[in-house]
Amino acid sequence: MVHPDENKELFNAELEIEELAMQLADMLGVALYYAGVPKDKIREAVDAYLTGMDEIFKEENIEYGFEEVVEVIEHIKKSRKELFK
Repeated sequence: MVHPDENKELFNAELEIEELAMQLADMLGVALYYAGVPKDKIREAVDAYLTGMDEIFKEENIEYGFEEVVEVIEHIKKSRKELFK
């Protein structure tokens, strides 16, 4: 991370990226919750989701949109049934 005295614009951009990443992780948790993951298993389900992304999409430069998120959630619903109600 850039020190704020070195480059204020870059430092602020890095802070904003971190905040957006945290919000995105929260939104993934919400999606998994509404897909049937109990609150106490959300962290484990997020890890399973990240693993599922690697299992399904081996390409590094793929754009993840709505369809891809649904596909990964459906994949972990089948492969990690114990995470869901």
